[in-house]
Amino acid sequence: MDNIVLDVQGLNVDLATPNGPLHAVRNVSFQVRRGETLCLVGESGCGKSMTSLALMSLLPKVAKRSAQHLSFLGEDLAAADKKRINALRGNKMAMIFQEPMTALNPAYTIGNQLMESYLQHRRSSAAEARARAIDLLEKVGITSSAQRLDQYPHQLSGGLRQRVMIAMALMCSPELLIADEPSTALDVTIQAQILRLLADLQQELGIAMILITHDLGVVARIAHRVAVMYAGEVVEEGLAHDLFADPRHPYTQGLLSCIPVPGRTAPGGRLGTIPGVVPSLIGEFQGCGFRERCPHAQERCRVTVPVHTSEHDHRWRCILNGAPA
Repeated sequence: MDNIVLDVQGLNVDLATPNGPLHAVRNVSFQVRRGETLCLVGESGCGKSMTSLALMSLLPKVAKRSAQHLSFLGEDLAAADKKRINALRGNKMAMIFQEPMTALNPAYTIGNQLMESYLQHRRSSAAEARARAIDLLEKVGITSSAQRLDQYPHQLSGGLRQRVMIAMALMCSPELLIADEPSTALDVTIQAQILRLLADLQQELGIAMILITHDLGVVARIAHRVAVMYAGEVVEEGLAHDLFADPRHPYTQGLLSCIPVPGRTAPGGRLGTIPGVVPSLIGEFQGCGFRERCPHAQERCRVTVPVHTSEHDHRWRCILNGAPA
């Protein structure tokens, strides 16, 4: 129990809309341990980013968060006031945002933005903060790091800006790092470098990491555990190896069928598809969110869906105890 960094049980996020509440995150539960990478996977709009914002207390004003249990290093985040959250965020909990050009402030130098959280949380001198920034820029692979501190975000390439974001998140040696699709806006070569960098840094520093992505190729390379989200809820969770080798939920199976497999997918062959669209989550919602797109749907999918568990804590939410392929 001591190595559990983040424990999330029954997390819900509702957003007020003119047509009623939108249930963006529905009864989400997971744990992240020290040195472990949990990947949140799913198509756009499934609630991955909203979950991360809820953990960081960065939700928009129209959003309401609730949870049965939400603890970080044994501390109840749901009961923490704004002052306490500000003391944790950027210090013990850090986040790498999806698009560094919008996350970095164009009016301030890289040095100003790197040093800000260190000065705030560590009460250090400017010289100590600058030395820490230079050290981390070098650690994330940026050359001439001392000179980079005086540059502005627009003077750096997309790959360098993303590395700056990683260095910024690591300034105060956080226990938990949330990376929201950190390589989406980058080309394939730089993407691979960023993912390798994150994996190396996590192994070196023993950080608990949540990686949010829709790319199952990324998941296969970096994840210890995987939580597949659909329509605001986790429909399957387990060790990465188990989930790829034996996917139980029809949605997970559909996602994996969309990926070409070397040696098995014929050149020019057709990949799998998932017909239909994600359902509206506004107003009352019951049963399986995937039922309108599922080839195995039955009438009982419209009511409460059971959660099954197999060995290695592999869990899935479906009426079928091991959905057929």
